[in-house]
Amino acid sequence: MTASSTRPGPRPRVPRTTGTRTAVPAPAPTTPGAPSYHRLSGLTPVLTVRCAPPRRRDGWLPAADLTTRPEAVRELIAHDARQGLARYGQPLRPDVAAGFGLHRFVWPVSLLFTLPWFLERRVPLLALRDVALRRRPDAVELTVRATEFACLPEDPAAGSGQARTVPDEPALAAALRSALGAFLAPVLTAFGPEARRGPRVLWAMATDAVVEGLWYAGGLLGEQERARTELTALLAPGGALDPARTPGADDRPAPAPAPFTPGAGFAPPAPGAESAPPPVRSRASCCLVYTADPRDMCGGCPRVTRR
Repeated sequence: MTASSTRPGPRPRVPRTTGTRTAVPAPAPTTPGAPSYHRLSGLTPVLTVRCAPPRRRDGWLPAADLTTRPEAVRELIAHDARQGLARYGQPLRPDVAAGFGLHRFVWPVSLLFTLPWFLERRVPLLALRDVALRRRPDAVELTVRATEFACLPEDPAAGSGQARTVPDEPALAAALRSALGAFLAPVLTAFGPEARRGPRVLWAMATDAVVEGLWYAGGLLGEQERARTELTALLAPGGALDPARTPGADDRPAPAPAPFTPGAGFAPPAPGAESAPPPVRSRASCCLVYTADPRDMCGGCPRVTRR
């Protein structure tokens, strides 16, 4: 994960592909998402997730502080301002540093929701008070205290007091969008004045971070194509979806992905290509990295792909 979300850094080792759905052990009722977090932490040095109460000392920042202490937002942004100065040899514009800071918060934190959905078909119902993070120059550490979660009726823990059962896959996708949106909304509000962006652009930035985080994780798991397909369905605008891509959806219209930007941004695969190149993605927002170095533009920058 670097200054640009479309260049997440060197890829660590990739395990074997396990098929349409990755087999993972059923997590203990008290730690929904734990198998997914453990698996991700073992695949990449970029992100480490521990199931533990939030921490505060030794560089740790409780996520809730971002909405209660304005200085916590500024401290997080200052970290990116220092990194930008070291990388580009000149100070970043304050709003650009704020955009980097927001991205580097949402990118890893969104995986606390999306990865268990992707691997386990469980959506941890997290609040800001359940998460803390510590940023290092090239990595992020997270602690997460997960208890309640949404799941499908066939989940082994569906009858537990911590489970909130939903009827089918579209309802679980809606639960994911709702839980993640509620978690991020106050953070985006806190970053807005520093990033000098309005709600629509802030949610576009969040959408980019959510999509690119799970797409990157899917690549580590050997399931990048499935991640692309499921992200496309997750953020599809209203309209009929192919039920083969969204189990249980039948022909019902897909719910709007609000507050996220509609569409995951992936270009459709080229027809008839035997060895197609990696899917192209157009970002919903511009990270403004070109203001620091015009040569360092993202490949999927909307300033380029949407002309």
